[in-house]
Amino acid sequence: MELRNLITFTHVVELGSFTRAAELLGYSQSTISFQIKQLEDELDCLLFERINHTISLTDRGRDLVSYAHQVRAITDEFKESFAKEGQLSGHIHIVTPDSVCDEMINSHYIDFHKKYPEISIRFTTGDSALMLDMLDHNKADIIITLDQRTYNKDYIIAKEEPLSTHFVASANSKFANAKGLSIKDIVNEPFILTEYGQGYRRVFDSELSKMSLEITPVLEIGRTDIITTMLAESEMISFLPDFVTKDLIELGKLCYLDVSDVKIDIWKQLIYHKNKWMTKSLKTFIDYIKKEEFSN
Repeated sequence: MELRNLITFTHVVELGSFTRAAELLGYSQSTISFQIKQLEDELDCLLFERINHTISLTDRGRDLVSYAHQVRAITDEFKESFAKEGQLSGHIHIVTPDSVCDEMINSHYIDFHKKYPEISIRFTTGDSALMLDMLDHNKADIIITLDQRTYNKDYIIAKEEPLSTHFVASANSKFANAKGLSIKDIVNEPFILTEYGQGYRRVFDSELSKMSLEITPVLEIGRTDIITTMLAESEMISFLPDFVTKDLIELGKLCYLDVSDVKIDIWKQLIYHKNKWMTKSLKTFIDYIKKEEFSN
């Protein structure tokens, strides 16, 4: 059994396409098809169902994925034994909400770069639906979501934690010292919120709709740093995760409002696809994020 055929197989699985695998590996599509056919003939089984120009793994194909990954792991370990100790290189694409991206870059990127200068990172932002679609099509290596708790047999949850969230306003707000507020006490106040339909904003709107309530914000924007700055200088209110607001809370510029009748369940999850090939650089990055970004 040729090693290159197994490696080609894993790329086709990750990308879900013979054409995209050919582009990545620098082969013609006919070469990819030939290599997969060789593998199928050698194993005497069909690895992919081919219907209307789309492919999907057969049961035997799914069985082969874990074995192929083990072979790649052993091969990479052998190659790495010839490299300088501690030398890691590679390119990693992580997709997160805007607020997580800002926090990761400002708090952790320089430290990670100093430790692993040969690993390049691409940060992209998006909502949960886009992130999961990118995982499914191998357009992202890993994602971090701020949303309802996600479970799917095709995803690996590398780390997760519940997030504390609050209604937040200026420390000078007329609601700053009020106790036992109801959402109805503030629902008609001017709100500044993150973008409609995305992540925890979508969960927030869904919970309000269950109470037959709706908030029409005066401003919607994905940048939570802008939101918190504007809150500190105005009478507006927002709903945000605590990690976004903690610095200005500690400085006494913002305060949490004591709204007792809205409870929203938000989770922060670090996710990758079960068929994703885990390079040593990607494992290192995931371990770093688990330690530095998930600290609650």
